[in-house]
Amino acid sequence: MWVRALEVVDFRSYAEARLDFPRGPVVLVGLNGQGKTNLVEAIGYAAGLDSHRAAHDATLVRSGAARAVVRLTAMVGGRETSVELELNPGRANRVRLNGAALPRVRDVLGVFRCVTFAPEDLRLVKGDPSDRRRFLDGLMVQAAPRYAGVRADFDKALRQRNALLRSAFSMSRAELDASMAAWDDRYLPLAVDLTWGRLNAVRQLREPVAAAYNAISPVDDASRVGYESGAAGVAEAGSHREVADLLAAALMRRRDDEMRRGVTLVGPHRDDVALSLNGMPAKTHASHGESWSLALALRLASFDVLNRIGDDPPVLVLDDVFAELDQKRRSRLVVAVAAADQVFVTAAVASDVPPELVGQRWSVGKDGVSTVERQ
Repeated sequence: MWVRALEVVDFRSYAEARLDFPRGPVVLVGLNGQGKTNLVEAIGYAAGLDSHRAAHDATLVRSGAARAVVRLTAMVGGRETSVELELNPGRANRVRLNGAALPRVRDVLGVFRCVTFAPEDLRLVKGDPSDRRRFLDGLMVQAAPRYAGVRADFDKALRQRNALLRSAFSMSRAELDASMAAWDDRYLPLAVDLTWGRLNAVRQLREPVAAAYNAISPVDDASRVGYESGAAGVAEAGSHREVADLLAAALMRRRDDEMRRGVTLVGPHRDDVALSLNGMPAKTHASHGESWSLALALRLASFDVLNRIGDDPPVLVLDDVFAELDQKRRSRLVVAVAAADQVFVTAAVASDVPPELVGQRWSVGKDGVSTVERQ
């Protein structure tokens, strides 16, 4: 799988840009703030409908513009496939696949796959649980696109359940119990489905993360990925039904606490991914270099998971990565990414990019598309 062409209109800093790429390594070189990351961000967005830098689509639209467009042409399974995304702040986004409009934007998920590693990924180790949940969801959505709908439906059910809990003071206990029972019938299946998906994603990541960490780290540390749930026993559950029983029991135990606090206390929105090195929590004990290696291992493991479920390996993006790596880690990373058909590398300094990854090179300047030229 590889990107043959990318066109953006009013996306981030670009009024308009079009680039044609070859299979193999592609290097985008330019000073910080010149727009090279905006281009690979557009590629990643076409794969997962998500940005590694932005929480909301509105920030992807160029200042003063009413909408943004991303057009990507990729070779998928030996066939040319085109994806066109129209981002409309305040209105519904639109998508076309091979020229045909799709009824829902998320229907394009799974067509084109991409894994991005960027400096922001240090949050996967040092950041909040929400960063790690978002990482898991991004992997799940590309592996099994139906989870985009599950996650959206769960978020809606969670908001409505919380609204009911906030109004608990105005209801009798009998009225509240009856209302909660009705909402739990809606909330629980979605919570179970999302939890089971995340739990399986963590299990698929365990061995690839350990292998990737050892492949890129010059130190032979033992890394581990686990699942942390506020509901006892969920992390060890062996079936969807077992997760359902455990979450239902936890909801009943926490009912009084939920009514006092006016918020849902049990569910995947409160879970986390546990990362450790040599048996110690990575968030508190990992050095800067170890944290970078572990975050990179998570992305490389994601590449491995997606590579095993599809006909083609996903596209791999390494956004401003090599400047943070020492020479040993750089060399090891080059070996680790060899399975990709196409690797995009961004760098502020050309010499940071290992010679093994120097394929087609572009220079990205402050004037945007007018100074994006092949060298």
